[in-house]
Amino acid sequence: MNRRPVRTAVARVASPAPAFAVLVLAAALAWACPARSATYKWVDEKGVVHYTDKLPAEMANKGGTMLDKQARPVKKIDPAPTPEQVRAREAEEEQRRLLAKVNEEVARRDRALVSSYTTEAEIDLARSRALGTIDAQIDSSSAYLQQLGKRKEDLGKRRATLEGKPLPAALEREIEGTESELEKTVAFLDAKKKERVAVVARYDADRARWRELKAIADANAAATSAARGAPGKSSAAVGTNTSARK
Repeated sequence: MNRRPVRTAVARVASPAPAFAVLVLAAALAWACPARSATYKWVDEKGVVHYTDKLPAEMANKGGTMLDKQARPVKKIDPAPTPEQVRAREAEEEQRRLLAKVNEEVARRDRALVSSYTTEAEIDLARSRALGTIDAQIDSSSAYLQQLGKRKEDLGKRRATLEGKPLPAALEREIEGTESELEKTVAFLDAKKKERVAVVARYDADRARWRELKAIADANAAATSAARGAPGKSSAAVGTNTSARK
């Protein structure tokens, strides 16, 4: 379909025609001929430089340079990444995602901390309440542990009175149950003591972080107030100087 207009234009120029027929021919040729494709500059394995209208498939992994019609570089084609580079890039992206997640969690905790407490006294009160519950559990378990210890001691005396005779089934079950309760209670006490240490550390960290956030908020508020008050102070000073001159 592109050739017919070219032939017609050529026929018109061949015959006597006005001067603008040459312009018609040039326009027809420009319309009929496809635009020149891009040129690629690449270097083969022997170091020889090549200029082609298409980058060879075997050079796609090595890269090259795209040139315009004046042979000026317009785009650099980077070589395909190696498997090591791909893995390194994936590891870097994973680190970036983890860091963003950590920062988001820190920001969330800061917002919760600021919205939960308005003074340090409120943090201390919440700390006392949390520790009070844990301390009550520790005291109750400690008392129960003492009872279990006495019970175990009594069961041991009863066993001693048998003087090597077979243990009655009821006594054996009671001894086993007491020893099991002792193990559970000791484990519970250890867990509660660790929990208490963690609660103390958490509230201490909350108090320290709350102070930091409060200091930052106060500094920002002071800076904002100073920025807003600066023009007013200047105006007041000008007014004072004017009154003095009067």
